[in-house]
Amino acid sequence: MNNNNDWLAKIKYYIWKPMDPWLFYAMLTIYVMSLFLLYSADGQEIRQLENKTIHTVLAFILLWFVARTRPQFLANFALPMYVTGVILLIGVHFFGVTVNGSTRWLNIGIGRIQPSEIMKIALPMMVAWYFQKYEMSLKWYHYAVALFLVAIPGVLILKQPDLGTATLIMASGLFVVFFAGLPWKVIATAVIGFLAALPLIWNYGMHDYQKVRVMTLLDPTKDPLGAGYHIIQSMIAIGSGGLWGKGWLNGTQTHLDYIPEATTDFIFAVYGEEFGLIGNILLLAIYLLILGRGLYIAAKAPTLYSRSLAGALTMTFFCYAFVNMGMVSGILPVVGVPLPLVSYGGTATLSIMMVLALLMGISNQRQN
Repeated sequence: MNNNNDWLAKIKYYIWKPMDPWLFYAMLTIYVMSLFLLYSADGQEIRQLENKTIHTVLAFILLWFVARTRPQFLANFALPMYVTGVILLIGVHFFGVTVNGSTRWLNIGIGRIQPSEIMKIALPMMVAWYFQKYEMSLKWYHYAVALFLVAIPGVLILKQPDLGTATLIMASGLFVVFFAGLPWKVIATAVIGFLAALPLIWNYGMHDYQKVRVMTLLDPTKDPLGAGYHIIQSMIAIGSGGLWGKGWLNGTQTHLDYIPEATTDFIFAVYGEEFGLIGNILLLAIYLLILGRGLYIAAKAPTLYSRSLAGALTMTFFCYAFVNMGMVSGILPVVGVPLPLVSYGGTATLSIMMVLALLMGISNQRQN
């Protein structure tokens, strides 16, 4: 009996060892919540529920292996992943699948992939690997090269066009530059330069539909049946949820099909309507827990690569959550950004789970 207990203890230890408890339980909680939401948002159908479960199980298996792997070993794959991601983005430009006016997907026979999701991981890993390579002799031109590495996928994603994803992916690379020790004077100069360039960006760098989204943010009632329709309906849904919500499966905006993209970009509106302000606070608290744990792991990381990568991945994760909640709530322009671990989508689920896996691996490196 003791031998059996010893074996069970060893197996449990072997399986559990790579998991960071804080990140694991936060991830598990959000996943369970997402199942209830998808079932409601998809009209009480189980097709997307089943697909979400398959995506999550496959992603969890990959998470387990990545979390057990030393970050310095994974750094060897940074350059191949980055180059592959760039090639796939170029492939999207020539052979991509167009959906709702945007060409963001590649058909690989067994399904479609969204290469921009791959760059969520590949870009910060590449920039962190580059800084680690020149850690002992960082000069100003190393930062310039890093910015060039950030700009390449950013420009390719902008051409899809996908301003929201391009901005957030470039931000993931810039977070690495920041955590690698970019001087505050340079940051302040860049911010001032960006603000000064806003008129040029508005006039020459933005598509007409992107300008419409910004103007709709300022006053969605100008075109309530057109450009402002989606944001008005999502705000009505969130507001009608009140303090406690209408209850699971009782969201009228959701089940009368007023909410667009209810299982993907606007799933937070479904959540707000059915679970109310209390539910929103709970979800935000879990995201803040992941943010705090990720920054703690970054602060304790033993190498420049691990520290800058953990910090960048954590901030990127939180930015995706903040931007999605902000656009659905009417405080940010509408962009095609999923809600991490909640929205339906296989590539998005895989990329977010990889973010958590890398954080767990860095946490294990510190403990070892």
